[in-house]
Amino acid sequence: MARQRSIFSLVLVLLATFLMSCGGPGVAIAPPTYTAVQLERIQEYVPEIQAVRDRSDELTTLIKKGDWINVRNFIHGPITEARLNLTYVTPNLLPKDQPTARQVTRDFFNDLVKLDKATSASNSLVALNQSQAAFADIDKFLNLLPKTSTEAS
Repeated sequence: MARQRSIFSLVLVLLATFLMSCGGPGVAIAPPTYTAVQLERIQEYVPEIQAVRDRSDELTTLIKKGDWINVRNFIHGPITEARLNLTYVTPNLLPKDQPTARQVTRDFFNDLVKLDKATSASNSLVALNQSQAAFADIDKFLNLLPKTSTEAS
């Protein structure tokens, strides 16, 4: 019995030694960064997304006036185009940011659907709330984008 314990202990020591030697120090991996191509593709769509974001007051005014035809035109025109641009930008983001970007894009789409329903029902209060939520989603998405040297200046 004592002999079995000593053999068992020897096997455990050898196993531990083997596992420790295989572990070795890890190689430092540089954090992922954007390539020039990715930055170029992202920057291609940012001005269009930002232009729609800057028109939020215009949509708010249309909703407050009850100009439902122009509200729907705005939803199905520039805002829907911005949604497509968000979708085009997402694959060019860093892998760690892509799931968040996809979720923000889905939230944005859901807000647009609710905004469209509120517009169809001529419900100003819900339409205002949903438009604010939609533009907040655009802001969240813009915060995920890399900062370029021209933005820092």
